[in-house]
Amino acid sequence: MEPRTRGSRERSVEYLAERMFFDLAKHGDRYSLSRKLGVFTPQYDLTLAEVEEILELWKLRGPHGG
Repeated sequence: MEPRTRGSRERSVEYLAERMFFDLAKHGDRYSLSRKLGVFTPQYDLTLAEVEEILELWKLRGPHGG
């Protein structure tokens, strides 16, 4: 059941990243995250949980991220 759950989480994170104008790239079991608009220092070598945390914070802060 773990692969299906992880796949669902990945799809959810990909959807949220796209909605918030982030580029999300997968590198093995790690991720990189950069923003298409505005100011955001690209992040590399992140876990899925770390990506979720960053995106949730941006979502809570609004479109400007701060």
